[in-house]
Formats: sequence, C-alpha cells, structure tokens
Amino acid sequence: MEQCAAVILAAGEGKRMKSKQPKVLHPLAGIPMVAHVIRAAKAIGATPILVVVGRNREVIEGELKSHFGDSLHFVLQPEARGTGDAVRCALEAVPELSGTLLILNGDLPLIETEALSALLQTKTAHQSKLSIMTFFADNPQGYGRILRNSSGEIVGICEEADASDEERKIRECNGGVYAADVEALRKWISGLSAHNNQGELYLTDLVAIAAKEQSLSSLTWSFDSLRGINNRAELAQAEEIMRERIINHVLNNGVTLQDPKSTYIDIDVVVEQDVWIGAGVHLRGKTVVRTGARIDAGSILQDTEVGENAWVKPYTIAISSTIGEGAQVGPFAHLRPSTILGPEVHIGNFVETKNTKMGRKSKANHLAYLGDGLIGENVNVGAGTIFCNYDGFRKHTTIIEDGAFIGSDCQLVAPVRVGRNAYVASGTTVTRNVPEDALAIGRAKQENKEGYAPLLRERLRGREKEDKS
Repeated sequence: MEQCAAVILAAGEGKRMKSKQPKVLHPLAGIPMVAHVIRAAKAIGATPILVVVGRNREVIEGELKSHFGDSLHFVLQPEARGTGDAVRCALEAVPELSGTLLILNGDLPLIETEALSALLQTKTAHQSKLSIMTFFADNPQGYGRILRNSSGEIVGICEEADASDEERKIRECNGGVYAADVEALRKWISGLSAHNNQGELYLTDLVAIAAKEQSLSSLTWSFDSLRGINNRAELAQAEEIMRERIINHVLNNGVTLQDPKSTYIDIDVVVEQDVWIGAGVHLRGKTVVRTGARIDAGSILQDTEVGENAWVKPYTIAISSTIGEGAQVGPFAHLRPSTILGPEVHIGNFVETKNTKMGRKSKANHLAYLGDGLIGENVNVGAGTIFCNYDGFRKHTTIIEDGAFIGSDCQLVAPVRVGRNAYVASGTTVTRNVPEDALAIGRAKQENKEGYAPLLRERLRGREKEDKS
C-alpha cells in the first residue's frame, strides 16, 4: 500500500449537539469520537496526521494530546468557510506535503481501517487523482447526494442545502472520506467558489472537477461505517453499533457474557479468555480483566485491573484500582482511586477504600472505611472500622502491620501504626501507635444497675403518654 498523509476535519461547531463541548470530543465507547477517526488513520500508517481545528482549538488540542501526545499536527482554520477551506488551510500549513492525502470528517467514528485501506487500493487500481467513498441510506436526509449520468458515472455531489426535490430522493450519499493526489488537490482547491446556499467552499465540488478530468474513482461501503454524527440521537445510534462490535470481539475471544445486550465495554478495555461477566456490567476506560476472573451483575469498573481468578461480586464500583489474583470484592463495595488489593484479599459488602494498599489474604468483610491506609498481610479489619484520615486540612496514613487484628467498631485516628500481630479490641479508638504483639483497648467502663430496666421502661412509657396527650 502506498504511503499517505491524512487530514481530519474537526473545526465544525456541531450546533445540533446543543452542547458547550465541541462535537468531535463527545465520547463514544470511552474516547472522543474524533479519536476513533485518528486511530483508523494511524492504523494504516498515515503520516503526518493533520487535524484542522477552529474556534475551540485549545480544548480540542488539549484533549487529543492527552490521547496521542505530540504525534498530531494541528492546523487552525480561522474562519468557518467550509470543508474546502479547511483542506486548503491544511495544505498551506504543510507546503512540503506530497503523494496521497486521506481526507476524513472528524465525526465519522465508525470508520474502520479496512475501509481506508480499500479506498487507497481503489485509487491505486484506477490510477485516479481522487477516490471517494459512497453509501446507500434508506433515509439520506442530511447527506450530500451522489449525482450520476445516464452511463452510471459519478459527475458530482450535491449538498442537501442546495439539492432539488428530485435530487433529495437519491439514496446514494457522500461518505465524507476521500483519497486525493496532493498536487491535483492544491490546483483544484485554488479554483473553488463559494457560490452556494451556504456561502462556503465545498470540498465536494472537487468531485465534479475530477470527474471532468476523468480522474475519479469511487468505492461503495456500509452505511454503518460512514454514519456522520450531528446530534445526540445519531451519537446514541453510533454508540450502539460500536458496542455491538466490541461485544462480538469479546465473545469471539473466549469470554462469557451472561447478557450481551446489557453489557457495556469501552474500546480500550482488555478482557482475557475464560472471563465471566454478568448482566448490567460496565467496563470503562483502560480496565483490564485477567484470565478466569468473574465480574458479577451490575458492577462498574473504571481504569481498574482485575487479577486472574478474582471475583468482583454484584454492584461493586472500582475506579483506578488494582484487584489482586484470587481476591474477592463486594457485593456493594466501593474501591476509590489508588486502591491496591493483593492476592486473595477479601473486601466485603459496604466497604469503601481509597488510596489504600492491602497485602495478601487480608480482609475487611463488612461496613468499613479504609482511607489512606497501608495494610500488611493476613490482617483482619472488623466490621464498622474507620480510618480517620482527614483532619480538615491534610490526609494522614494508617499503617497496620502483618498479622494484626482490628476488632469491630474501631476508629484509628491517623497518623497511627498498629504493630505486627497486635490486637485492637472492639470499640477502641486508637490515637497512639500500638506496639508489636500488644493489646490496645480503649472503652468507657461498663456499669450494670441491677433491676433498673423495669423502672426505666415505666419512666419512658410515662413520657410517651405525655407526648400523646
């Protein structure tokens, strides 16, 4: 395949999205829609990749740099004068550009690498200066229509705003993807005119020019690959198509999904073989699920790694965390960022962790908050335990060494350390370090008043009657 460059048109404001966020940054399967287009171009080896931006330049550049670093070349289109003008800006920004240029709309997130490869092959096979992609749609509203002569040859593209009633009945549409000879493109764009209902320079006008020079070829592709995104409804439709692609990929790689229709997996998620995923699970961001793990119903994992044979029980939430091999988490657990659970750790129902590391076989099975903790191996954290880590200004660390036992309903006021194999009695508030093998106990002295309960009940019953009278 011949070497090519690519230009991504991302300067449109996307007013129909009704959003302060630039259209091309709206997420699809976990990344901005334009990032899908850039990835497809990168996958075929396009270089350089030029991204044309407009008034939202800083926002778009910042977001895309977080995904692609400095590998993209950004080009400013100062005024919104149409797609033809956007390509002109790109060509002027890189005057040394030569060979073939792929031109893609930034709102085509469903475009596959295979489609781009096929378009380049079409251009080469026909030795044409311009090759375009078309598709057929049952409802072509909003798309430019492909105009053919009586011999079936393409003679131009008519944008919907300029189309007659008869032209709007045409079902063959412009796919918004082009492969063009750079030298010819520079010449053609210099001759574009804004004499149309939008007052813009249309890139689509190049099709008629190339057709007259008998240097045009075309490739018909699937509508589901070439859908443009202009509003929230179309974004939702694209999300559904992308989700189905991802789900099929996961299933074909040896993963069991209890209910594929209710499962959501982002495009950068990695799920290894023999993983079992329950209904209603969401795997987001850069989550990794290792072989043999089980993710049970309703769990939501974001940027989290789940170790081999671990079990994430129903309705667990984990964000930017690590769950070790053979660990068990949940149900109804909440792992907040920077939680690191070692092998065979148990985190039970209604336990919340944050910035806490737990060593092998340690457990907190019920109703606990463990924030800013460093917990060793084989530690038991009893029900109702709280790490008091915040003094209103700073966070402090609680350290519990290997083999320690923390009884139920304890408060550990950080910074504090509980030594190896120490024992903290239930109901204790720990404010000082507990030495190795020591017993810490801090409770109010219990007093029993013999025979006092009936008198207390009578007194309380009298107060209840007074309240009702």
